[in-house]
Amino acid sequence: MTPHPKKLGIIAGGGALPQKLLSFCDDQNISPFVIGFHGHTAPETLKSQDHVCVRLGAAGQVVKSLRAHRVHDLVFIGHIKRPSFWALWPDFYAFLFYLRLGFRVLGDNSLLTAIRDQLSHEGFTLHGIHEFLPELLMPEGNLGSVTPTPQQMEDIRLGFMGAKSLGADDIGQSVLVLGGKVIAREGKDGTNAMIRRHASAGSILVKACKPQQERRMDLPTIGVQTIILCAEMGCVGVAVESGAALIVNRDECVAKANEFGLFIIGVAP
Repeated sequence: MTPHPKKLGIIAGGGALPQKLLSFCDDQNISPFVIGFHGHTAPETLKSQDHVCVRLGAAGQVVKSLRAHRVHDLVFIGHIKRPSFWALWPDFYAFLFYLRLGFRVLGDNSLLTAIRDQLSHEGFTLHGIHEFLPELLMPEGNLGSVTPTPQQMEDIRLGFMGAKSLGADDIGQSVLVLGGKVIAREGKDGTNAMIRRHASAGSILVKACKPQQERRMDLPTIGVQTIILCAEMGCVGVAVESGAALIVNRDECVAKANEFGLFIIGVAP
């Protein structure tokens, strides 16, 4: 097992995962340096931490801060809400980065891969959060007291085919299936928007890693709010790719699923 770095840069969005990683760092005597983003990173993630908080387009400030604090190892974690145009306005460093890309429009994974390559070129080493917290990875098998029927398992199989096809086009990670059909595919506005618009009684949420996914920066994730939203919209279960997706607060997710009568299953497609 590779030893953990003594210092870790955490590029932190919102949600519970950055705080979980900070707790791990505290337990393992790892010194964290947090890069937060205005309007996205939770205040508790920055509280009492060595950190800077920048706007999303300030890539040069991020790199300068990491170097000033002698950080070499990085983790990207936490979600980013759809930003405003001005938040994304590039500083000079980011402008040069986009210039090298030719300002072409990229899918999520293509952009993350370009960012990864740029940071590697700058001398940084990227890690996935699962390298530090492997218990966040979705296990294989049924997690709760509700078990999918054989017909639902057939729908799940179909859903994984649809999710992988969607992911191969670098569009999204999730689909909804019902009655032997894919009834919705995730768009640029994310999984929750798809669920709110298209979920109906009996549907199943299927979430899978893109075939070309940059797994150190953007693993598919579900949490308690995913389970609650699915229940509110009439879904009967959630199927997630095992070993290639994150489940946050697993015990709470299972308890909520049991409460609402949903199944949660990790599947190796």
